[in-house]
Amino acid sequence: MSKLENLTPERVFHFFEEISAIHRGSGDMEAISQYCIDFAKKHNLRYYTDELRNVVIFKDGSKGYEDAQPVILQGHLDMVCQKTEESTIDFLKEGLDIYVDGDFVKAKNTTLGADNGIAVSMVLAILESDTIAHPPIEAIFTTDEETGMYGAKALDMSILKGKRMVNIDSEEEDCITVSCAGGSDFKATKKHERISKTGDKVNLTLKGLRGGHSGIEINSGKLNANKIIGKALSVLAHELDFEIISINGGDKPNAITNRCEVELCVSGEYEEVITSVLNDIKAEFTDAEKGLVFEVKIEKNCECETFGEELTTCITEILATTPNGVIKMSENIENLVETSLNLGVLYTDDDELVLHYALRSNKKAGLLKLEDEMVEFFKKYNFEIKTFGHYPPWEYREDSAMRDMYKELYCEDFGKKPRVEAIHAGLECGVFASQIEDFDCIAIGPNIFDAHTVNERLSIKSTQAVFDTIVKLLAKMQ
Repeated sequence: MSKLENLTPERVFHFFEEISAIHRGSGDMEAISQYCIDFAKKHNLRYYTDELRNVVIFKDGSKGYEDAQPVILQGHLDMVCQKTEESTIDFLKEGLDIYVDGDFVKAKNTTLGADNGIAVSMVLAILESDTIAHPPIEAIFTTDEETGMYGAKALDMSILKGKRMVNIDSEEEDCITVSCAGGSDFKATKKHERISKTGDKVNLTLKGLRGGHSGIEINSGKLNANKIIGKALSVLAHELDFEIISINGGDKPNAITNRCEVELCVSGEYEEVITSVLNDIKAEFTDAEKGLVFEVKIEKNCECETFGEELTTCITEILATTPNGVIKMSENIENLVETSLNLGVLYTDDDELVLHYALRSNKKAGLLKLEDEMVEFFKKYNFEIKTFGHYPPWEYREDSAMRDMYKELYCEDFGKKPRVEAIHAGLECGVFASQIEDFDCIAIGPNIFDAHTVNERLSIKSTQAVFDTIVKLLAKMQ
């Protein structure tokens, strides 16, 4: 028995239930891609696929729309797979256990994958229909968006004729997204040799920070644990003789780090100094981070393998002086962070020190400028530098017929004006905008709450409303 059979739009939720039964975590694209290919074959629709398992399905315009300009409908096939400790699901073999709870569709003890399964479901329902009026459609289902937009980056866009696009990867029904950030990974590495030294081993751990997304939450006031530890070391360096044994904070460059741990080899009298410095830092930041906690553990008279005095000074200076967070606000869009960076990963192993940053900008020139400045900064300390994982920004377009049409329809359907926003995070729209001339795009979607978590839920009412508005939008595109 279908778990979603009484929901509307009926065919949208029919497809959502079917794809929810398919394992489709990032990197596991074969089954869901084949499902889309089989759909195209079943409905006698021309399709294209590639080595990364992207699927593009083409449908001619309906009667009266045959000669209209094509529209691209786009979403991604992969989902973020998270589960509770109680869950026994094998994401590589099993689908989701979905259910209805009031106005919401949820999954038992796992992420729901409404991001971005609901986009795929909506587009399949439109492709299947013989009653929805629409221009020629180029339906694009990309792979591995969540891990780096790899599918979109690899797609051969010469096969496309459309210059206007509806991306259905937004999670707020009252928001039209019209610009997004581009970004890159910046990794600075320095080799080192260990130096033997006798002293007290002091383990200093900062934890309890809120953490968050280094794009959309970079202006939220959330503090980066790596930078606070850097501040502590900088202050301590004026009063104590110490060398760093190890330092580790964060595991994702695009996350605001909520924990950092540093191990020091300390000489002389130090306990009162450390206590005083940490209390001062906690007092300074406790309003912003009420959960901030320092833990200190001490082992007396240890044989330590340290970085040595020179590299300890280097690390301390870098953490204290490297910019982090908001670099520039937009001059054109109110309250939009235009350029930022985040030290998301900091670690040491036996012979090297690594700092891994996520760089972002809503303007290509802004991203290039930030990269150049970071290169010059780390050259002074003789670090090996690598930039990679580039994805382009989607810059704001002053004149957008897509934005204006959808705004008008939204006002009619919802009885209020939508928010028109840019986001300081990456969307696949940026990849398409970088390769399609005169590109006109909007990103929209129904209400999805707590995406990427086990509390993810999709509003049924919002899905109906947004789908109906998309159908009306297609009808206006003659």
